[in-house]
Amino acid sequence: MLVELRLENYAVIDNLAIEFAPGLNLLTGETGAGKSILIDALALLLGDKASPDVIRTGADRALISAVFEVESGAEKIVGF
Repeated sequence: MLVELRLENYAVIDNLAIEFAPGLNLLTGETGAGKSILIDALALLLGDKASPDVIRTGADRALISAVFEVESGAEKIVGF
C-alpha cells in the first residue's frame, strides 16, 4: 500500500508531501490542478522512463520518493 509520496522540483511542484490513509483515497480537482503530475511521478517510481523535461524550471534536479507498506507490516522506501 502506498503510504506517502514526496515530490521536490518536479514539473510545476516546488515541494510536496502527501500521506495516504488506509482504504480508498481519491484525487480530485479542477483541470490543471496537478492530478496527472502525481500519477506520472508515481509511474516513474514504478519503472517508467524519465526525461529531464520533468525537472522544475530553474532547478538542477528533481526528487521523487515514496513509502510503501508491504504485507508483513514493514515499510519500503523507494526514491528516484
